[in-house]
Amino acid sequence: MWRYVIRRILWLPIILFVVSFITFLLFRVVPGDPVIVILGDRYEPDSIAAINLRHELGYDQPIIIQYTKYMGGVLRGDFGKSSKHGMLPVRDLIFPKMWVSAQLAFVGLLISLIFGVPLGFFIAHHQGTWYDPTSVVITLILMSIAPMISVPGLLWLFCLKLHWVPCSGWNGIFDARILVPAIALGVPGIAGFVRLMRASTLDVLGQEFVRTARAKGLSVLTIDIRHVLRNAIIPVVTVLAFSLAGLIGGAIVTETIMGIPGIGYFSIQSVFNRDYDVLMAVTLVTAFTFVIAMLIADISYSIIDPRIEYD
Repeated sequence: MWRYVIRRILWLPIILFVVSFITFLLFRVVPGDPVIVILGDRYEPDSIAAINLRHELGYDQPIIIQYTKYMGGVLRGDFGKSSKHGMLPVRDLIFPKMWVSAQLAFVGLLISLIFGVPLGFFIAHHQGTWYDPTSVVITLILMSIAPMISVPGLLWLFCLKLHWVPCSGWNGIFDARILVPAIALGVPGIAGFVRLMRASTLDVLGQEFVRTARAKGLSVLTIDIRHVLRNAIIPVVTVLAFSLAGLIGGAIVTETIMGIPGIGYFSIQSVFNRDYDVLMAVTLVTAFTFVIAMLIADISYSIIDPRIEYD
């Protein structure tokens, strides 16, 4: 196991190098010039200000030199400066916003798990009864409601009618204002976990070792916990790892409607503003989080099912 973990960790710099180089190259070849964004109406192609700024930012150097300098800064914790926000350090801009988005997405994911996994496990044991199609249809209907519809509806109910929460803003994970956006994010995810857990549980219930356990006279509870659940939960762990990796990605529509200062809407703004250092930093942090989440998922497999071994 530990050799496998060490190999995965050693691959991490290579993966980040490939992702960062491709992303850096794309940002340099696509149309758009950050110098224009910084100077605004004062920009003229041959002006001294434009030439000096381009030289100061290193945009007049070969791409490989620009990339080497940028990654050298990243290794020191310097993700560059935002061309749109007064040349402020990128890390001071994105990490607080990523933390906000991560808190919101975590609560939403928790809602999806708490309701989706037990419900999927339950209806798999009641296949063929009215519980099965009814539960699946209801969850799919909830999943199909877009955030631009669900968020205003939840605000109307919880804010205007019941007066349980303020109508907008953000004050952390333990504030009542997280209720509406978390429900809007979590409820659609319930359907996905229900369908996945149902399919996985049905597959395990049809295995020989489950029939053998029943033949030995083991109780239903013992079979479900020791044999069915431990094997059925493995595909859910994979999906959960992907979801954890996406925690810092932000929820653009929900954050925009609710006025939440997360990274989702900020990243979209950075695309239109050609704020390449911000986009590079978001890409690198997301790639790093994704690789770590996949490693945690692989380790979790062997904990859940000791039969799974890594060389």
